[in-house]
Amino acid sequence: MYLAFENGIKTVLKTTLSLLLLLIAGGAIAQSIGGQNTYAFLDIPTSARASALGGFANAVNDGDIQLSMANPSLLDSTQHLQLNLSYLNYFEGSNMGTASMAYKADSSDLIFMAGIQYLSYGSMTRYDAAGVELGTFNAGDYLFQGGVGIPVDSSWTLGANVKAIYSTLAQYSSFALALDASALYVNPKRKFSANLMLRNLGTQVNSFTDVRDTLPLDIQVSFVKQLKHAPFRFMLTFDQLQQWDLTYDDPNSQEVTDPITGETSGGANFQFGDQLMRHVTIGAELLLSDQFHLRFGYNYRRRQELKVGSKPGTAGFSFGAGIQIKRFHISYGRSTFHLAGASNQFSISTNLQSWKR
Repeated sequence: MYLAFENGIKTVLKTTLSLLLLLIAGGAIAQSIGGQNTYAFLDIPTSARASALGGFANAVNDGDIQLSMANPSLLDSTQHLQLNLSYLNYFEGSNMGTASMAYKADSSDLIFMAGIQYLSYGSMTRYDAAGVELGTFNAGDYLFQGGVGIPVDSSWTLGANVKAIYSTLAQYSSFALALDASALYVNPKRKFSANLMLRNLGTQVNSFTDVRDTLPLDIQVSFVKQLKHAPFRFMLTFDQLQQWDLTYDDPNSQEVTDPITGETSGGANFQFGDQLMRHVTIGAELLLSDQFHLRFGYNYRRRQELKVGSKPGTAGFSFGAGIQIKRFHISYGRSTFHLAGASNQFSISTNLQSWKR
């Protein structure tokens, strides 16, 4: 019976990924982005390592449990009983926490994972239509997730997440179900890996209003290459592949016509290269030792959308580090969004088996 269950999971996941490839090839998926979806917290990196690398680390295959919550095809047998906790100090009193753990049954090749995530927006003041203060209220988003990694052979692993999403805003609430599906290819000899992933395919079961909102669907392709004779690992991720044009109309960027020459200046002028780069995130790790890594990332779209024209600063850049201290692996990631500030994220993981020794 268990074998039939395992084969059934593999069949469903292979079918989902095959359908995904057909949809990409035919351009059949259309999804609006840029603040037009609900549950935007699902796009926030769940680990400090991913934050340091620009927001994505989908194809980094080194047995790190903190990355497997975002990509279940990274699950492998070395993560059995690994536990990860992450905390993100976000903006304006918002805080996010994540916890995940992996488990592998002795009688199966499948690796399972359970995870939870919350984002608290803190306490806010309530007003009526006339501006009279009516006290305070709270808001938050919650994710309950179960994942499975399925080794196909020495090179391929499939993965899937099933998500239950709950959101509250004062007396209002909503609930949704979603699915992630991914396929990971690894070539250890060339120190190369690649990943194809579909995130947040699902629907609202109960909505805040009579209109159901869309989820932040995202199709991603990631590549990782580690140099053979140098301590560097490079990452390249293309996200939002279901929609080519990620630009938007900026009301502060108006076209101006010179009354004397008649020449125009300003205004949005999005070229092919700009539109392409809005899908690109670049990351790199400096592998100083097996116990200590430095990390850097660059998110082009984040920089273009959030920089201040006259003083862009380091918007879109990120950095961090990871260190192994005895039984604990500790990661830190800092992402700069705007001149107004940056986010700081911490992750700590340990293998519960090591405490039995």
